[in-house]
Amino acid sequence: MNLLTKVADFFTGGLGSTIVDTVKDYFPPSMSDLEKAELAARIKDAADKQANEAARLVNVAQAEFNLRIKDLEGTAKDLNNVRFVGPIVIFLRGCQRPVWGYATLYMNFMVFSGRWPQLSEMQESALWVINLLVLGFLFGERAIKNIMPLIERLVKIKLGLQ
Repeated sequence: MNLLTKVADFFTGGLGSTIVDTVKDYFPPSMSDLEKAELAARIKDAADKQANEAARLVNVAQAEFNLRIKDLEGTAKDLNNVRFVGPIVIFLRGCQRPVWGYATLYMNFMVFSGRWPQLSEMQESALWVINLLVLGFLFGERAIKNIMPLIERLVKIKLGLQ
């Protein structure tokens, strides 16, 4: 979730109700219940209009960002115009996720099955980094955060700290 999406979520997350709940205690005692309800409705309407405008601006900014990236980096369609090399680059770009995923699976299998029994400290560190990067990319940051306590315990056990 990027910053612009978070801003839109903030502005569209019931801001009008929050404002009304905050200021309702400061309504003059002379106001009737009907007047209080009308003022609350106007506050909510104004906040909703602001939220809609903020969401619209976020969408515009996101579209401009995407267009800028497309202009700077190009698209797969642009690569199709490059003879011979273009389709190869498109193919290799599409292979990234499965190749890294299966390579990581293979490396883990070799280590855990005992076929690579003695990894140097650098190789073991590289394996951890590759696992975190690939698994984070494939399954998302939240999945990595959820298994991090388990990984930390395993590392402590491996280092003899526990």
